[in-house]
Amino acid sequence: MPTLLAIETSCDETAAAVLKDFDGILAHEIFSQAEIHSEFGGVVPEVASRNHLVSAPVIIDRALENAGLKIRDLDAIAATTGPGLASALLVGAAAAKGLCIGAGKPFLAINHIEGHLLSPFFGCEEIPPHTAMVVSGGHTLLWDVEGFGQYRLLGRTLDDAAGEAFDKVAKLLGLGYPGGIEIDRLAKSGNSTRFDFPRGMIDSGDLDFSFSGLKTAVRIFLEKNRPPEMADLPDLCASFQAAVTDVLLAKLFKAAKQNNRRVMSLSGGVSANSSLRTRAIQRAAELGLEIHFPPAGLLTDNALMIAFSAAHHLAAGHLSSIDVEITPNFRAAALCSASS
Repeated sequence: MPTLLAIETSCDETAAAVLKDFDGILAHEIFSQAEIHSEFGGVVPEVASRNHLVSAPVIIDRALENAGLKIRDLDAIAATTGPGLASALLVGAAAAKGLCIGAGKPFLAINHIEGHLLSPFFGCEEIPPHTAMVVSGGHTLLWDVEGFGQYRLLGRTLDDAAGEAFDKVAKLLGLGYPGGIEIDRLAKSGNSTRFDFPRGMIDSGDLDFSFSGLKTAVRIFLEKNRPPEMADLPDLCASFQAAVTDVLLAKLFKAAKQNNRRVMSLSGGVSANSSLRTRAIQRAAELGLEIHFPPAGLLTDNALMIAFSAAHHLAAGHLSSIDVEITPNFRAAALCSASS
């Protein structure tokens, strides 16, 4: 049973994990920079990479110490090489490559999206056929998954990702960063039907998304009603959240029906949203479908999902060249080719 060290630095989390086989969690460490970036109202790439440089050695050492292992005990070392912030990706990838060269260990370059994509089935040796939605601050993607390494992109956002829309609207409402958590919290006591915000592309006939129009609608509303009464905030949050959730679920269930899938998954940071999860579970139950979510610790960016993806690559005989470059921009073809 192989033991892997994985490093994740694609955005503002510095993370390292040690995984034995597909389900043996030996260490799972994350240093979040959310508090640091809240001062700026969003992630600043230069600040993120600078903090990765400081925290990565500490987090890697802590993961190995908690696992009770030395570098020589590992079978391979993996790192996220894209997509993500270029300067942040370079830190983790360089650290992993340096360790591989120094210890003579194989290197695995892992796609960040694949980490999210597989995370709802963490611990499983076989990935079942299913419809998958990855929804986060940087991505809103729909996939048809036949199994590990067999991914077909069905739809994607044409502008803002859903998580990005949450953060931008939260900023408009004066809720700070990261905004998705605060919107979700306030929405629980709000009336989701009070304000009628647009459901972009919900009837477009395809499986793509657009959330920029919704964000603009909220901004225009606030310009006409500024400042909003504090009593209105829960209703505003609930109405905005309902608009996002309606679109996400409409596309997810449409994709599952079109591809005759009885199993679905939701992953990425936005999959933690309580309304999205509750409504997805209820609708799936009504239709007799299965829906899977990542374990609680794997919802936001983390190294354990990268290790899990790496374990599947290692089992399939995939290794990466030590001189493989980072790929900051998302390319569906890159994800599929990396898994073949």
